[in-house]
Amino acid sequence: MTMIQCLHTAIVVSDLEKAEQFYGNILGLKKVDRPLKYPGVWYQVGDYQIHLMVHPGFNCTLSNQEKWGRNPHFSLGTDNLSDIIARLQSHGHPVQMSQSGRAACFTRDFDGNVIEISQF
Repeated sequence: MTMIQCLHTAIVVSDLEKAEQFYGNILGLKKVDRPLKYPGVWYQVGDYQIHLMVHPGFNCTLSNQEKWGRNPHFSLGTDNLSDIIARLQSHGHPVQMSQSGRAACFTRDFDGNVIEISQF
């Protein structure tokens, strides 16, 4: 048996409207059809999907406040890191640069979920 592909990551959010603003409008992810009845949204990123699932009252807490990359997170690639940083900051989202020396940053959605964004 061999695992051949990573298919999706499920992210828990408390407010679907705010989450759609972050993932769809600010990050610019492409929304795709979702054949399920309970609340949520799916986004396509290349061959991979991000699935948002709603749980009212959810709030992600960080175990490592100083280095966001040392908390549970998923990573996206961009062709223009400086533009996405400016976009995140203009919408009031915090940005923490990677301390590894790579062209990468970390941000948090409205519920505190950590997202790494790396320059390709």
